[in-house]
Amino acid sequence: MDIRRLDRQALLLTGEVISQVKADHLRWATPCPDWTLYGLVRHLVSQNEGFAAAARGAGETWAVWRDGDLGGDPAAAYEASVDQVTAAFAESDVLERRFALPEVGEGFTVEGRTAIGFHLLDCVAHAWDVAVTIDAPWEPSAELTAAALRIAALVPDEGRGPGAAFRPRIDVPDDAPQGDRLLALLGRDPSWTPTPC
Repeated sequence: MDIRRLDRQALLLTGEVISQVKADHLRWATPCPDWTLYGLVRHLVSQNEGFAAAARGAGETWAVWRDGDLGGDPAAAYEASVDQVTAAFAESDVLERRFALPEVGEGFTVEGRTAIGFHLLDCVAHAWDVAVTIDAPWEPSAELTAAALRIAALVPDEGRGPGAAFRPRIDVPDDAPQGDRLLALLGRDPSWTPTPC
């Protein structure tokens, strides 16, 4: 699969949803129990900046994964981070480079192709988190969902739980829609609804 093209689709999907976020939404709770919507969008900006740094050999420092700044315009901050990560991922030998991913483990590195797959999965899942929080559509293409499903199926059960990137898998019927199966693999309840503020 063309992982960079699919990652760009994931970034666009997420950007479409973030563009619908209003200022009063930012304090709302999300399916990610540790984050309000403000925290979640800041995480997405930080991840884009972190992956861009990792692609260029500077991902070992925790600060590059956590310093995302939304300023007064979360959508603009997100788009600026998209420009950074897209440019970094477009470099000619990026698929073979080693990316440092300290969030996975100290000293942990992975080939660029795999790291970009992780980034894609993070974007697709968090696009749903934002969309369901503000009651906006979440409509990844069938190709993008299938790619994310393949990557999600590789996420080990070890290390899942409170405070981790993923919670334990949730059972859904075998004939559930592809998007619901993806969410369930990542420990998200496809029937989650926001709690009124």
